[in-house]
This record gives sequence, structure tokens and C-alpha cells, in this order.
Amino acid sequence: MNKLALILLAIAAPAFAAPPANFDARVESVRQAAGVPGMAIAIVENGHTVLAKGYGERRLGSGTKVDADTLFLIGSTTKAITTAALATLVDSGKLGWDDRVVDRLPGFQMYDPWVTREMTVRDLLVHRSGLGLGAGDLLYIPRGSLSRAEVVRRLRYLKPSGSFRDRYAYDNILYIVAGQLIEAVSGQSWEDYVREHVLVPAGMTRATTDEAHRLADFNRAQPHARFGGPVRGTGEQRLLDERDQLAPASAPAGLIALSANDMAKWLTLQLAHGALPGGGRLFSEASSKEMWSPVTPEPIAAPPTAIAGTAPQFQAYALGWEVRDYHGAKIVWHAGGLFGFTSVVVLIPEKQVGFAIEVNSEDIQPRVGLMYELLDHYLGLPKQDWPSRFAAYRQTRIAEAEAEVRRAVATPVKAGPSLPLAAYAGLYSDPWYGHMAVAATGNKATIDFKTTPGMKGQLDHYQYDTFIARFDDRAIEPAYVTFGLGADGKVERITMKPVSPIADFSFDYGDFLFTPVGANR
Repeated sequence: MNKLALILLAIAAPAFAAPPANFDARVESVRQAAGVPGMAIAIVENGHTVLAKGYGERRLGSGTKVDADTLFLIGSTTKAITTAALATLVDSGKLGWDDRVVDRLPGFQMYDPWVTREMTVRDLLVHRSGLGLGAGDLLYIPRGSLSRAEVVRRLRYLKPSGSFRDRYAYDNILYIVAGQLIEAVSGQSWEDYVREHVLVPAGMTRATTDEAHRLADFNRAQPHARFGGPVRGTGEQRLLDERDQLAPASAPAGLIALSANDMAKWLTLQLAHGALPGGGRLFSEASSKEMWSPVTPEPIAAPPTAIAGTAPQFQAYALGWEVRDYHGAKIVWHAGGLFGFTSVVVLIPEKQVGFAIEVNSEDIQPRVGLMYELLDHYLGLPKQDWPSRFAAYRQTRIAEAEAEVRRAVATPVKAGPSLPLAAYAGLYSDPWYGHMAVAATGNKATIDFKTTPGMKGQLDHYQYDTFIARFDDRAIEPAYVTFGLGADGKVERITMKPVSPIADFSFDYGDFLFTPVGANR
């Protein structure tokens, strides 16, 4: 190769940039300041893993250290892996991105017959179905007893909140459909197919797709969250029951577990557009392009002052990924969150850089703050203390929410209830969720959601015919429960909404419409 060719090659090649100086110390400082038990971070540059490391503890106070092989549940960053599994079926000619779902998944049905007929594989993945934000999540959050097939069957009872392909509204349930579709086309369970056709070929040898394998692995992080204040996210850090994640039925939307070393392999695969380091491909260049191509525009709101500078000029959902700009650079990314776990996976294609951050708590500043610090570093932008800025934003948002909850709960109207507690008791049913029971003994009332094991608690009168459900499991958001009376003075419907204004959207209480069943009708 002549000298000119070498010069041109050097110009064309991405610049190599090491992680920020003293990055380990920075991560540890941020982790400790946030009170986060443990973290794991992977960074890949130009096809090379430059960092795969754990920080802190797998379980608060245990002394068991997080390392590069510690498993973390990755939440909704699972969606890109489910999409990659679909890509392998597309590449093998067994499926097409624009195939109609109803033609490939017998029994698939949406609420609207026209949407049922027109829904494509692509539509399942891009959050434009017409369903509302988080629709159906309470079928499997915080836990559930339904099979994947039964969750998919109940989809037909979920009323849309908008028109098909009209606007963006994030959901999990259609990724569960995607998982069921993989099973129908491949003849294997989603768990087995993803493990055998994505994770193992990619060298992600620590990864798990099911609860049994994850819980059998001693080197796994355990979930934590803050409780004690008026809203979730305040109070001391507490260990959660690690079995209280989404039900197994929802695994295609968010239940894969990866280590930092696994994440490094995943980042390498993505930046190589599906090419495997040892030769061959996991998925084609064409499928890689499809997965990164924006489909559904996402609304962009001006960020609060504390985190000014984070708003993109554009952001859209692709197939299992979000695509946005940051200071002129294209960013392919996705965040994930479960009870007690959060994660983020970020690709900067033009720099051939990718990184992932996994956390075994719900605190925002380590994950998102360090994400922006790494983005600034690799894009050559001025250094900022993003974790502190996100900590300030979080404190402001929580303070506002606490004040709102205190005002609402402390100043109810001194009226009602209209009926004796026993008159509210009975069995009620919602078309998509199933049964819920209200019981009354003396001056106490309780509520029990039958589809969700352990989702039960006390009903405290609030005002008029509205009560507050305070669940025995404090990980479940309290809810206003309003009984609507008919002309005969009997309960004819029950509606709900979260008490906290910052409750996670998965507590989609507003989608419930319970009506009496049988004898109490």
C-alpha cells in the first residue's frame, strides 16, 4: 500500500478515543453520591472492548462485589434483542417485516377488526398501534399468573386511545405479541430461540432469557428501590424481592439479563451491523439498516432548566431502538427499567462507539448522568457534571410530586361515602384485566386484584365515593378507587387512577372499567 493510500485510510478511519481519564474513580464517586448499591458498565470502541467492569455490591450491605460477569436485568433494552431475533427469521425467509401479523400468528386480534387485519410485524415494534401509553401492563406488572398466549388473547379487549399509525405511545404488550410470533414461526419458545439464535452465536455466554436460569446464577445483581416518602423514589434504599419482576409472559419486552461482558459483545455486534467477530453474520446488513431506521416520530418537550441541553432536534422510534440526535450526531439508543433495575444502551455509529450502563436500583443520576458525560466525551464536547444536574432535576420533580400528593391527601372534602361499606363489597370484572374483589368487615374494606398474585391491600375512604387503595406490597403504586352508583343506588362501575403524579406509566389504572359480576350486579 502506497503512502497516499495509507493517509487516506487514516482519514477515513474513525478516531480512537479512550474512555475519560480517571473514569473508574468518577463512576465510583457518582455511585456513592447517589447511594446506588451496584453498577456495571461496558464500552466498545472500533470493535474493541475498552471497558467491562462492575462497581459496588450485588446486594446492599452484602459485601458481594459486582464484576464484569454479574447479571443485571436490562428491562426494555431487551426489545432490541427480541427484534434481532425477528431479524434472523426475516433473513432466513421465514418472515417479512411487513407481513400481516394475523397471517402468521393464528388467533391474533386487536380491539378493532380493521387494525387486526392491517397490523404488520413492523407495527408491533414501533409504538404506533393506537393503544395508550403502557396499555395492558397490569396484566404482568408487578407480577402475573397469565401465560404469554393468554396475555396476547386479552389484547382484543384493550380499547385504543388513538388511531392506528397516528401517533407515538409506548407499549410493552405488542413486544409480547412479537415473542409469541417468534414461537409460532420458529416452533421454539421465545426463550430458547433467542438464546440459541442470538445470545449464544453473539458470544453472550452469561446472558439469560428466563427466571429459572437467572435465579440459579449466584453472580447476579439484586433489585433495590427507595421507599418511605409520599411517593416512590424517596426514603431509604431497600432490597426488593427479586421474584417480583414482570411475569415470565412479558419476557420479550423486558426480562433478559446481561453482564457487562455480554453487553460488550452486544455493542460490538450492533456496531458491526450484524457481522460476527469470528466471521459470518448474526443478521444481515439490510436487517441492521431496518432496525436503525426511524419509523414513528416521538414528541419532544423542552427539558427543565436543570437538564437544559438534553433535548434533541429529532427523535423517533425504530425497530427496538430509539434514534435521535445529540449536538448533530446520530445516536441509536434505548433505556430500560424494571422494579429495582435500570439500564441504558447507547450507540454512536459515526464514532464506532457504544456503551451500556446497568444499575441495580431506580436512581436516575448514575445511569443518565454518566450517559451524557460519555456522550460529551466521545463527541468532543465541553465537560459537564451531568449526574449532579440530574440529581437536582430529580429532587425538584420529587418535591413537586410530594407536595401535590400531600395537598390532595390532606385536604379531602368531608363527604361520603354514600353507602355502608358492605354495599361496596363484591366481585367486579374488567374486560381485559379480569376479576377484582372488594370485601368489607366492620369498618374496614379491602381490595384484591385476582389476575395479579399479591396485589391486595386496604381501602381507606378519601372523599365522596372515592377510596385510596394502599397495597400490602409497597412496590405497587397507591390508587384512587372511585365507585360509580346507578339510579338504584347500587355500584355499577369502578374507575381508578394513581395517587402519585409521577407514578410509572405501567400502573395504567386509568384503563380499568370494572363492573359488578353475578349476584352483586
